Amino acid sequence: MDFSYSEEEKQFRATVREFVQTHVPKETAHRVSHGLRMKKADIVNWQKILFEKGWGSVSWPKAFGGCEWTPTQQYIFEEECAEANAPIQLPFGLKMVAPVLMAYGNAAQQAKFLPRILQGDDWWCQGYSEPGSGSDLASLKTKAERQGDHYVVNGQKTWTTLAQHADWIFCLVRTSAEGRQQEGISFLLIDMKTPGITVRPIIMIDEEHEVNEVWFDNVKVPVENLVGEENKGWTYAKYLLGHERTNIAQVGRSKRELKRLIRLASAQPQNGKRLIDDSRFRDRIASLEMELNALEITNLRVISSNSKPGPEASLLKIKGSEIQQLLTELQMQTLGHYALPHVPQALDLEWQSDFDADTYPEYAPSLSGFYFNFRKTSIYGGSNEIQRNIITQMMLSL
Repeated sequence: MDFSYSEEEKQFRATVREFVQTHVPKETAHRVSHGLRMKKADIVNWQKILFEKGWGSVSWPKAFGGCEWTPTQQYIFEEECAEANAPIQLPFGLKMVAPVLMAYGNAAQQAKFLPRILQGDDWWCQGYSEPGSGSDLASLKTKAERQGDHYVVNGQKTWTTLAQHADWIFCLVRTSAEGRQQEGISFLLIDMKTPGITVRPIIMIDEEHEVNEVWFDNVKVPVENLVGEENKGWTYAKYLLGHERTNIAQVGRSKRELKRLIRLASAQPQNGKRLIDDSRFRDRIASLEMELNALEITNLRVISSNSKPGPEASLLKIKGSEIQQLLTELQMQTLGHYALPHVPQALDLEWQSDFDADTYPEYAPSLSGFYFNFRKTSIYGGSNEIQRNIITQMMLSL
């Protein structure tokens, strides 16, 4: 099998590289390259820049305003964006709820929501997990009762990423208590400005406000915001999770972080010796790089298939999250004791360091928070233990 790029694909890469490297705002690129705190405006502005170029979504069909690029072109684009320190495009709208709307939504929903996602006008968040219903998602209890032309929603969602910024939430709700748990779930689109919604921050171990609790107290949702059929939401939820898990692989970002790891190991002395000169540490880097290359090939195979993401996406989720965590662990090791202090204020672009630049590496103040944050990658999107169960049941038992 030939994995080399064609001349046409090399030219395509050059075109993408020239655009992203000249259009990513310098302040935004600095935040990304130094692991600093991203602002909502950074992500929204980048989406609008891409939209103006006609690249709002490289994977969507042209019928919905996307580029409909080949899987290889999509991969090249994401790799070049990571290399240029561009912020990620917010996946909750573009790569999660949008595919569901294209596959199962009606024409009115597609016309209302998809253009605003593409243009960066609406920020979406995900209402799946609940206290006691995370990996066992089918046990969710948030209830939606039909009352005329509305549903009335009551319940709680948790670990809702960036809900403090969101305009809309796509939500799994229970509309029936009969039959199997999976058979009574529906998929609702809810305006976050609706009365009765309360967002409460959950502060993580890196002291950041990234996730939230979302409470619903008699929230009225128009019936027209039901996606597909009532009580068929489990089908749509699984379809969405396939796209989410594929996206978690983040090969382009990991390749960028691998380069950072090598740069840190090459520049930072440990007791007068660079870690890159330690054969055992080089072996760990080499092993990690081989794992990343294997993930890259697997990722290309999955996104190249014409079918919707299946259990293969679980492989990407497991390996992608493990590689991301290992990268942060090795980066911490390269800095040794310099990486120990956790300075949340250092995540602000305006922060002025009191440390001696000659003895305290520039990247160190934010690295421990980066490490803490990536502890969660093996849990969200369905824990890695659950992914192994899926692989066992749906792939290895065939």
